[in-house]
Amino acid sequence: MPTLRINGQSHLIDAPDDMPLLWALRDMVGLTGTKFGCGIAQCGACTVHLDGKAVRSCLLPIGSIGNQAITTIEAIGDTATGAKVQKAWLDIEVVQCGYCQSGQIMAATALLNATPKPDDNDIDAAMAGNICRCGTYVRIRQAIKNAAVSA
Repeated sequence: MPTLRINGQSHLIDAPDDMPLLWALRDMVGLTGTKFGCGIAQCGACTVHLDGKAVRSCLLPIGSIGNQAITTIEAIGDTATGAKVQKAWLDIEVVQCGYCQSGQIMAATALLNATPKPDDNDIDAAMAGNICRCGTYVRIRQAIKNAAVSA
């Protein structure tokens, strides 16, 4: 039974090592902000941070995580960059249906942590594969730029 460090707390997970992190988060820990989208790590709805890097949780087996810190959308606002990203999202009303937004925010926060002043190419590369069915890409890009300026 692996013990996972999620949002600063340790959780003993009574599950096989090959269980995807997404299901451990949602079904065993009760953190439902991370969404299931495609199940093949292509849409980005399941994005979380693993030691600060954006990863897709729908295919990541819990047995491979070890002692790495997991941060979910529920705790990203507790970080300076995450709070700026969330504020930028709200300021320009990025969200339409909202389903993809937790993954979008997690990817954007990881981008700004790695590249505090991203250009359009940096944003394109970091956000590639984070699908928004409502097409809010223009507002997502602007929110990332706004969060970078507020840093």
